[in-house]
Amino acid sequence: MMFPIRAALAAAVLCVCASAPAIAADPVSLQPVSLDDAFRRVIETHPELESYRFAEVARRAEADLARQAPPLRLAVDAENLLGTGGASSFQSAELTLSLASVIERGDKRDARFAVADERLQGVALLREAKRLDLLAEVARRYLDAAAATALAALTRDDLAQREQLVAAATERRKAGIEQSSAPLAAEAARLRVAAELARTLSAATHARRRLAVLWGGTEADFELAPSDLGALPTLPDYETLVRLLADTPELQQFAHEARLREARLQLARTARVADIDWQLGVRRLQAGSDWGLVGSVSIPFGSASRAEPGIRAAEAELSAIEFEREGQRRALQATLAEAWGQLDLAIGHARRIETEVLPALQRAAEAAERSYRAGASSHLEWTQLQGDMIEARRERLDAALTAHRALIELQRLTGQTFAVAADTDNGTTP
Repeated sequence: MMFPIRAALAAAVLCVCASAPAIAADPVSLQPVSLDDAFRRVIETHPELESYRFAEVARRAEADLARQAPPLRLAVDAENLLGTGGASSFQSAELTLSLASVIERGDKRDARFAVADERLQGVALLREAKRLDLLAEVARRYLDAAAATALAALTRDDLAQREQLVAAATERRKAGIEQSSAPLAAEAARLRVAAELARTLSAATHARRRLAVLWGGTEADFELAPSDLGALPTLPDYETLVRLLADTPELQQFAHEARLREARLQLARTARVADIDWQLGVRRLQAGSDWGLVGSVSIPFGSASRAEPGIRAAEAELSAIEFEREGQRRALQATLAEAWGQLDLAIGHARRIETEVLPALQRAAEAAERSYRAGASSHLEWTQLQGDMIEARRERLDAALTAHRALIELQRLTGQTFAVAADTDNGTTP
């Protein structure tokens, strides 16, 4: 079942990256940017992803530090000098040169390294989760830009129809078979749509600039790769998506956190075994010019009882992780169910508009146009049907956009690979 789901999710991004041909603000040819290009730019330049490289360096340094054994300490002690009586000079001085350290017991060093190593392994999971969040945000902003471009194309079609209405009303007015208000009303409607087109073109520019910010750009000096935004994604199997949740980085982090807390518990348990402090050196007796060997060993009492609070805390944190994971899993599944439901409803709604509503409106509009040009119907009837058809196309576009946004969320939740196809070229994200 894995391959069909991946194919369905990949097809969704095909829809995300698709758009009607971009409408340039000037005659200058702008560089086309596909969704795959946008992914690549963000992955290569985003500072939040780059910061994880330094986090990994820091965690490796912590692991190296945890591997180190307790250091040797060099000590020099001087006694019986610069006092009173016989100790007023250096004649009775006693000098001791010694080495000291700690013998760690209970595998403390291995336990420390296990904790540091788990922290190091967690950096990769954190980076992958951030990468998926960024890719999802890129897809959302790309979709916003594509939607604005598609809406501009739809508004341009509306403007062309309004211009036809103006021409037809003017022709009938000159022929004396139309009231003078009809051309004026048609022109007012045309001006309103022209203003809407200008606003939509400006919104498309702002959406591209907002997308460019993700890779450090400041201007919308590119256009979107042309394709068909109206293509609807395939609805993936819900139960298979639920199973895929287990592999998402958000839940994998809980598995890593469980290992980390287990390592911390083992480290806390090592504190039950007391370490041994030792010291060994030589002492010079200045009065007799003699040398002697000195040494000491110290072992603290009560290590087991002092370690118990830390062990209980570590055990409680480890026991809590499964409940935390289950809570997060249910939250993710609730989000997945909502996104899947939105996708299902949007696909059904878009298909009904496409197969039932739009063909009926198209037939009615063509009949109204023929009737109007023949003088058998009013200007308002044709205008109303043309407006209804444009509104239905907008509603169909909104449903398609809802489906694409829902599928982007499904991709983010399941951690699936983002894929893109523009025209005939296929690609995958880095």
